[in-house]
Amino acid sequence: MKKLAFGALGLLLTACGGSGGEYSDAIIYPGKVITMNGEGSVAEAVVVQGDMIIGAGRLKTMKKDFRGATVDETFADKVILPGFIDPHAHVTLGAMLYSFPMVAPWPMATPDGMKEGYGTPEAFRAAVTDIVATAPGDGPIVIYGYHNLVHGDVDRHLLSALSPERPLILWHFSGHDFYLNNAALAQANLAPALAETYHGVDLDDHGDLTGRIYEDAAFVVLQAFHETFLSPEHLVAGFEAYREILAKSGVTTTADLAYGVFGLQLEDQAIRATWQNMEHAGFRMYLVPEYRMLQREFGDGRVKAVLDMYRGAIPAAAPVLPRVKFFTDAAYYSQTMRLSDPGYLAGQSEGTHGLWVIPPEELVPTMQPYWDAGLGINIHSNGDAAQTATLDALEALGKTLADNTFTIEHGGLFSPEQVARAGELGAQVSAASHYVFYLGEAYAGPLRQPRARWITPLGGLTAAGVPVAVHSDAPLAPPLPLRAASVQVTRATREGGTYVAEMALSPYQALEAITLDAAKVLGLEGELGSIAPAKKADLTILESDPLETAPEDWENIPVWGVVLGGVKRPIDGG
Repeated sequence: MKKLAFGALGLLLTACGGSGGEYSDAIIYPGKVITMNGEGSVAEAVVVQGDMIIGAGRLKTMKKDFRGATVDETFADKVILPGFIDPHAHVTLGAMLYSFPMVAPWPMATPDGMKEGYGTPEAFRAAVTDIVATAPGDGPIVIYGYHNLVHGDVDRHLLSALSPERPLILWHFSGHDFYLNNAALAQANLAPALAETYHGVDLDDHGDLTGRIYEDAAFVVLQAFHETFLSPEHLVAGFEAYREILAKSGVTTTADLAYGVFGLQLEDQAIRATWQNMEHAGFRMYLVPEYRMLQREFGDGRVKAVLDMYRGAIPAAAPVLPRVKFFTDAAYYSQTMRLSDPGYLAGQSEGTHGLWVIPPEELVPTMQPYWDAGLGINIHSNGDAAQTATLDALEALGKTLADNTFTIEHGGLFSPEQVARAGELGAQVSAASHYVFYLGEAYAGPLRQPRARWITPLGGLTAAGVPVAVHSDAPLAPPLPLRAASVQVTRATREGGTYVAEMALSPYQALEAITLDAAKVLGLEGELGSIAPAKKADLTILESDPLETAPEDWENIPVWGVVLGGVKRPIDGG
């Protein structure tokens, strides 16, 4: 990392300084300012005018260069960072999940803090039994957070024993799989013939439904129970919980990386009813359209549609980025990411290699029209076989005059050779923050060596020159950037171990992953991610300096609140 001398920084950041009354509406915020413009780049004050940053440097210099500005001492004893960015989340999905009861095997974020998980099959079944017994009404019961590697296998028979009469739907932690009891299967009118249409329908040795409906078939469950999953009251309640978590964690920007996957009209309605706008929600939200939605809604006009959404010619419920979301393979958590030989050696996908979403031979034809139009690509790619296909596609796409960027999302596994190749090809990686913590040890059986050492190798990717961000994929991991960054430094596992320590990030690199590099993977580094003139006045205010705090304690650093678009927003509302 480059070092930037304090004096040079002051000259750089105040080059546009002037004099007179033009700064009467500007505000100088003294404090310890970690600018993220290079390791060691620290200022004494940041200057904000309207919704923009106009300077940062020594306090004395800021007062001189911005005469007439008001000095606000609110943050004088605090640490000021660029606003934290969670560059991959799902607002509609999060709104759904945060209002259902949760039985995740590990701690989950709630507005009231972290909720402990259910780490054994016995604890899980006891929790489900209690939820069923106390659930109001007589409609379907949806419970989120089941994980087969921790909670053990389930099928319709076990779930029917837990809920003999009411429909029970267990939602896998990955968000990609549903498990239904007999009553739910009957209400949805699902039969074994569904397997003739969809891949994601599990049948037992007798050809009967096991109750597991996943991946491409999961939308059948959402459609059958749409009043349970997608009622406006349900979505608003879930979003309020999500919004409160983001506010308490210092997030100023997030991006929904599958805009339209549940239906464009439905999602626009949901976003307008929940997020509404930056001022209401307390954070910026950007949308990245999903490729299947574009094909379905716009057909041959799909590339133009993205450009029109970005420019505002096609109205959207929040700002749309000039990027498109694709999927190479399926889910890390549910063991459907695509693996190389010999495939999965244990778990619910044992004996298989996982799933392709876009087959390798179709990746380039699917992405090329968008790429040639200058649009950026964000592509879900998890397994090692998927990384090979994804990197092959990036190489085949070639360079464009627009110099658009290619971001690998989640990045579950990278072999050492794939790490080097990602750097050579100019890829970026937005990594799922908790793959190592949740399943770094549990995947030793399903993956075996050497693949079991290839999970989220961010230190190696950074050394190869790959910009690396971390994201929550909320609600699948806590939308808590300091926690997300810290676990990439400690490489801690939930069992108390340390996973492949040599792939750790340094503390400064980890902060980059939730600020400047988080902006880069969205193409927003010109507006967000560091404290510099002409960038948006989005700041996260902490009570202590992460770089002077042990990484394992980062999640305990108190967050005062944020400055969003130049407006102070303390957590306590004061």
